[in-house]
Amino acid sequence: MLGCSLVLSVQAMYSSSDDVIELTPSNFNREVIQSDSLWLVEFYAPWCGHCQNLAPEWKKAATALKGIVKVGAVDADQHKSLGGQYGVRGFPTIKVFGANKNKPEEYQGGRSSQAIVDGAMNALRTLVKERLSGRSGGSSYSKQSSGGSKKDVVELTDDNFDETVLNGDDVWLVEFFAPWCGHCKNLEPEWAAAATAVKEQTKGKVRLGAVDATVHQVVSSRYGIRGFPTIKIFRKGEEPEDYQGGRTRGDIIEKAVDLFSDHAPAPELVEILNEDVLKKTCEDSQLCIIAVLPHILDTGASGRNGYLDVMVKMAEKYKKKLWGWLWTEAGAQLELEASLGIGGFGYPAMAAINSRKMKFALLRGSFSETGIHEFLRELSVGRGSTATLGGGVMPKINSVEAWDGKDGQLPVEEEYDLSDIDLDEDFDKDEL
Repeated sequence: MLGCSLVLSVQAMYSSSDDVIELTPSNFNREVIQSDSLWLVEFYAPWCGHCQNLAPEWKKAATALKGIVKVGAVDADQHKSLGGQYGVRGFPTIKVFGANKNKPEEYQGGRSSQAIVDGAMNALRTLVKERLSGRSGGSSYSKQSSGGSKKDVVELTDDNFDETVLNGDDVWLVEFFAPWCGHCKNLEPEWAAAATAVKEQTKGKVRLGAVDATVHQVVSSRYGIRGFPTIKIFRKGEEPEDYQGGRTRGDIIEKAVDLFSDHAPAPELVEILNEDVLKKTCEDSQLCIIAVLPHILDTGASGRNGYLDVMVKMAEKYKKKLWGWLWTEAGAQLELEASLGIGGFGYPAMAAINSRKMKFALLRGSFSETGIHEFLRELSVGRGSTATLGGGVMPKINSVEAWDGKDGQLPVEEEYDLSDIDLDEDFDKDEL
């Protein structure tokens, strides 16, 4: 399934009466990361049909494993930060949090309650053997408390604050702290972990910084800091605003990603000129949207630009998804067309590719804003029909010249000199 997310108002699939523990950014660190227990955690979306089918089996497994293995569930549609933190790209995704809680393993077993229980017991036996051999000391949180690195938190001072924060193009979350403050000490590992995750997920466009307000009193006084920790959001050219969210790494990451999405430019629409273009765009994106446009002789420059304008508008509309957007001319990448089952007709065509799962879906409606929006919306709620990319690998891509933006020209035909041919010459009928 091509996993995307869409916010819908749907009731949670699990309740307090179940043995499944509901996990959120507010309690995930405390319940899972700091725990010595083995955890099986399902990341789900309420609208996902596969998740709905799994729910009764997940509840049975939780009851059977009660007191032995912890079984939890995260509404990753509501709590996107947690899903993003653990690389969740489709629903349901099940992770096993064992000896190293910061590096959970993907659950690869069946989806029946018996299969889940068997998988949990196998993971538990592995954990016990590791502890017995001395390779594991229980919870890894005490040994790697932050899950990140303090080096990703930028130290801000009276001297560098304006140049670094106010004059830069990045969005900043800045913590003003006091070394003696207990709440600040509790926040420190969460802030460090969030800084590392945010740096990766926003490609460095949202930064986390920290100011020791007891030392750098000029900048702290400027912003009226009177309690610790105080967190403020800084955008270039705007007045700072107070951060009102939670203090866990998940809460902080979620806010940072939202800030990045709100201010991110629309992704660039790129022509597929060589293999590197396709590889980089698709590998760096959850989905890459590829259009195969008619030959330039069939549409002319104005017709092609019309199709490209539609794609640019849709890239802007869906920019928060951080998808890649590509196009090619019909016939330029025949192996790509063949792997998508397009080939030879039906242009313009469009496909959405998940390169990690080697799955794709085809646009069946019109190549228009309305048709493409409906296509992508259906994928977002898990209703789109998908297939495996031909051969299960990315196809070979030819290196081609970039479109020059002009109308196409018919090839010049070779001229023949017919001046020396007598057209009135009689032909031997037997030779015809």
